[in-house]
Amino acid sequence: MKAPHPWPTEDDLGLLVDLYELSMLQGYWAAGMEGQATFSLYFRKLPAGRRFMLACGQQHAAHLVTRLRFPEAALEKIARLGGFRDEFLRWLGDFRFSGDIVALPEGTPVFPEEPLLEVSAPIAEAQLLETLLMNLVHLETVLASKAIRMVLAARGRPVVDFGMRRMHGIDAAVRGVRAYRTAGISGTSHVLAGLHFGLPVSGTMAHSYIQAFDDEAEAFRRYAELYPGTTLLVDTYDTLAAVDKVIALRHELGDAFRIGAVRLDSGDMAALARAARARLDAAGLADVKIFASGGLDEHGIAALLAAGAPIDAFGVGTSLGTSADAPYLDLVYKMTAFAGQPRLKNSPGKAVWPGAKQVFRHTDEAGRYVRDEVTLRSEHRDAEGLLVPVVAAGEPLDVPTLDLDAAAAHAADAVARLPESLRALDDTAAGYPVSISPALRAERERALERIAPH
Repeated sequence: MKAPHPWPTEDDLGLLVDLYELSMLQGYWAAGMEGQATFSLYFRKLPAGRRFMLACGQQHAAHLVTRLRFPEAALEKIARLGGFRDEFLRWLGDFRFSGDIVALPEGTPVFPEEPLLEVSAPIAEAQLLETLLMNLVHLETVLASKAIRMVLAARGRPVVDFGMRRMHGIDAAVRGVRAYRTAGISGTSHVLAGLHFGLPVSGTMAHSYIQAFDDEAEAFRRYAELYPGTTLLVDTYDTLAAVDKVIALRHELGDAFRIGAVRLDSGDMAALARAARARLDAAGLADVKIFASGGLDEHGIAALLAAGAPIDAFGVGTSLGTSADAPYLDLVYKMTAFAGQPRLKNSPGKAVWPGAKQVFRHTDEAGRYVRDEVTLRSEHRDAEGLLVPVVAAGEPLDVPTLDLDAAAAHAADAVARLPESLRALDDTAAGYPVSISPALRAERERALERIAPH
């Protein structure tokens, strides 16, 4: 028996759904329901410790759904589930997304109740996309939001991703690097994702390389000879003794022993960094930088810099790759309009604002962001409307921030324009004001009156 392919391909996109989506599709099909619906993807509250989320993946996901198909092999798999009529499966075989999608630019700071994207399409088409869109956008937004905190904590120093080995699956490890690049991470150790998304691939060595040699200095010499300008890991045995060996090799071998940095991976990093810097500088090696790694997160990075540790760059792994302190976002995908009428959910704590929407971001005279307003799509304001067309009549549109250089530049600019308190790592300051327009509130009341019992 041939083993299944271990990685979903584009032909599997139609199967990346929850079963109830296919069941509802057949229900809409059987009832002849073809009216236009609008669905909104947003979150209701920020995770603990977050001042904003960095929206990531929504434009990429929108383009991806335009390629969603049900080839014969996929239809055969669905048929094996049972409960689906042959006529429906033939209809599914002709599926093509024909609707419109608007989305925030990649790398946009986003707050509760603000749509990251909205889908307007025949109801069956819009419904089918729920789980796929949520999965794609959830992962990248959570990881980009963690990454931007690392970048802010580092105060302009490079931050490199070392997190692949403890991430939740190879798909997350690949797509995570896309999110990191958007957020401004400087490099990754992950070869496939770095090459795929154009993020510099970098790395040093493992302790096992040092351990494999009987003499630590010989391990350093051999590695630097093979990789001039490399970074040497100095904490395998005695950190400062290893730094002394690096200095001795440089004095002995001169330009034949060229390294770019030494890497600290354990111990009191602030004290070790200060001592290492002093020894390197005294030996005339001011050009050799200090790289720190080992269990770091944004708070660890901030604490080291606050202590005056002379660290030039940071490697971060598990805390970034798993977004350890806030691993999920309360992301939802809800219908807000159907067949020309506003639609909503009115459950306690889970109310939905009806209709197709826009988000306007208001600025002060200096261009800093001061407040947002969620409105109906038909409203206009003297402010930037954040939701932009990404897909029209089923066709992907040219979107500048799908280019990752443009997305990273947009994210850096947008985060810099947030209130300073929102860029802090703690969550004690006041939040960012997001209001609901009077017209949107009136639309909600109209929707409630329509469904109220008579």
